[in-house]
Amino acid sequence: MKFDNPEDIVQLTPHWEGERFANGRPKVPDDILRRLRNITLEEAWGALWHRGYHFQFEGDFKIIHPDRVMVGRAVTAVMVPKRPDLHDTLLKYGHEQEGRKGFFNQWVIDTLVEDDVVVVDLFDKIHMGTYVGGNLSTAIASRTKRGGAVIWGGIRDNQQVVRIDNINVFYRGSDPTAIADVTMVGMNVPTRIGKAVCLPGDIVLGTPAGVIFIPPHLAEPTVVQAEKSQVRDIFGFIRLKEGVYTTAQIDAAWDKALWDDFANWFATDEAAANYRHLSWENELTEARRQKRDGSPSDVRL
Repeated sequence: MKFDNPEDIVQLTPHWEGERFANGRPKVPDDILRRLRNITLEEAWGALWHRGYHFQFEGDFKIIHPDRVMVGRAVTAVMVPKRPDLHDTLLKYGHEQEGRKGFFNQWVIDTLVEDDVVVVDLFDKIHMGTYVGGNLSTAIASRTKRGGAVIWGGIRDNQQVVRIDNINVFYRGSDPTAIADVTMVGMNVPTRIGKAVCLPGDIVLGTPAGVIFIPPHLAEPTVVQAEKSQVRDIFGFIRLKEGVYTTAQIDAAWDKALWDDFANWFATDEAAANYRHLSWENELTEARRQKRDGSPSDVRL
């Protein structure tokens, strides 16, 4: 076996057709990451749930900075309890064949780049299961700039970690002990975090409610759907305050007249300025078709 094997990563992520890192990990564009920082967890969840991705969210965490949103590309690792023969074989292989330094958790952190998030299945181990402390959290912050870690296990040095501004850490518990009696059996492989599944290159969206893992090929559709939902809500709130429509009209499938009103507002109102990269051609075409058929548009976002 190899750690962080490009051929395996490409095989695991065949739906991604964009740029990749040297190790094969999908590289979702920076602009998509920027836009994802402005959506809610529920908006991302809905876009994935309706596409059949039902195991992407986990909420049972403690959070170093619970008021901050974290977005980044996943670098995954899987740990298991220490079995001496397996442990010695893999540690020796990493040191001698792949030139890695230190312990398993350091191998992962040494590979991080800007906007990465470490995602680690540490089998919910907290005592002697502290994946990072002050030093390694500082290294994560330095390498990722605004990333962090999602750890299904423990951390230590909380009082130091909480003072690191440009990092967030989602974790299960704290303990003063150092990491011990664990072995890494996979790096950038499928990883289970509670009831969620994360693959290398997934976009990690960490919020006060928990963490959701967005497959890279669905990152852009997810953010587009979320942004469309947001700007429709802005329009709806304005029109409701003006008394133009009832809540039943806004919440139901829109007819062509309402879509036309929205399209004109979207093109001219300053409140829609940040959303004008969005295209509504499919929705407007469907509204026109439905009008010809004599029924309201059933396009929903």
